[in-house]
Amino acid sequence: MPPPNPPPHSGGGLKRRGILAAAFGALLPSAARAALATPFALSPLPDWPLLRPLGGFEIDRAMLGFGGLSGLHIAPDLTVTTISDLGRFAEFALTLGPELRPTGLALRRSGPLRDPAGRPLPRGHYRDAESLARLPDGAWLVGFERWPRIARYQALDGPARYIAPPPGLAQAPANAGLETLAVLEDGRWLAMAEDLPLPEAPGATTAWLGRPGAWMRLGWRTGDRMHPVDATPLPGGDVLVLERAFSWIGGFWGRVVRLDRARIAAAQPGMVLEGTEILRIEPPLPMDNYEGIAAVRHAGRMLVGMVSDDNQSRFQRSLMLFFELAE
Repeated sequence: MPPPNPPPHSGGGLKRRGILAAAFGALLPSAARAALATPFALSPLPDWPLLRPLGGFEIDRAMLGFGGLSGLHIAPDLTVTTISDLGRFAEFALTLGPELRPTGLALRRSGPLRDPAGRPLPRGHYRDAESLARLPDGAWLVGFERWPRIARYQALDGPARYIAPPPGLAQAPANAGLETLAVLEDGRWLAMAEDLPLPEAPGATTAWLGRPGAWMRLGWRTGDRMHPVDATPLPGGDVLVLERAFSWIGGFWGRVVRLDRARIAAAQPGMVLEGTEILRIEPPLPMDNYEGIAAVRHAGRMLVGMVSDDNQSRFQRSLMLFFELAE
């Protein structure tokens, strides 16, 4: 289908979060980097036993050629795919050591996301890719925020095909639209606006469950001052949802919640969903603007990854963290 009407302008510039972080964020130290991705250890989190920290990487934005990493996907063969809100994608090969400890992250390929004619997306709001999901046939879904739309890619380096977005998504604020898109185990899609209040449920943001042409409008109840920024399905039907918050004084923080499959199965129009908190993203975890989450079963264990959007700011980093989810 044709894309929705574009925004009145498509100028660049940092996102609201990037401006605030650049002005008030603490300059984070960075180890000398001799490779694209430098591994580091994570401290134990005894207060959050369901997610065991495994380790992480700091990705060298200069070597990669871009930052702004948002959506994340991990395949069973440990291929890690990310998209950037600069309209690009990157595919990595993840190497794990004993006890699932991440030891290497090697770039396989990267390139621009394209429009239906196969041309690289033009600069500005057209490129604001924020969410990434994979269909059972191997095709990709990419959700765009500032010009709200969903694109289907048979391959991420190929042409896009635009898909009808959930009804009402266009009413979301320009920088608070489609941040979350996941393909669930039952085949339905779960989409969430970062900040689009649901009129019948004060305090909840608008979410949708279903498929193009058959969407059910719901609500999502977040943590205090938080907003949903990504979600990933789990085997068995549960879903992990990543939430993020920012303050002028405290910087970034967030949490991961687990949405039970029974609540998804029982969803009715207008119902407000909420999950169970299983992780607070706060020190001693390295803090940044985490916007992508993905999960995959590997060697009989559940691997969960998160990626941060550095907003192309020297005050932030592109980080990728890995955990084991207790089952």
